[in-house]
Amino acid sequence: MARAERAWKARVGELAVYPGLGVALIEELRTQEIAGQTRKFLVLRKIEDDSRILIPRENVAQVGLRAVISHAEAERIWTILKTRTRRRRVGGITWSRQFREYQEKLRTGSIFEIAEVLRDLMRLQAVKELSFGERRVLDTARSLLVQELAACENTLPEKIDDQINSAVR
Repeated sequence: MARAERAWKARVGELAVYPGLGVALIEELRTQEIAGQTRKFLVLRKIEDDSRILIPRENVAQVGLRAVISHAEAERIWTILKTRTRRRRVGGITWSRQFREYQEKLRTGSIFEIAEVLRDLMRLQAVKELSFGERRVLDTARSLLVQELAACENTLPEKIDDQINSAVR
């Protein structure tokens, strides 16, 4: 079932994915009065660094908060990472345009597009030194993918990182 079709309701105690920020635990549903209006908020605690995020309940869909991927979707990620891609022609696309495409894929919040970015940059890194911007995008993609796969497979991030390195070779 496609991600958009899968109904999900954020519940206290569940893990969720905040696009671009990673996996977080939904700690509580809090009601606060702000400027004379009572509003409901989800309180999230990021797994990576224990920072907290407050999201107005009515903005959950707008920010793209979603459930952690299923095991079937994780299998699709491993397939993406192992897939060999066709090399682009030399001069086919400028590095700045390619860099913008990578950034756009990260912003979508799609774990599948993030996997493609990670795979492509890891393979590029094997043949040339990455620019500072490319390394930043690679690190972000790796962090997001490792967090979510570790949450999905209920394992340590270090183990997932090793598996990613093996899969992309």
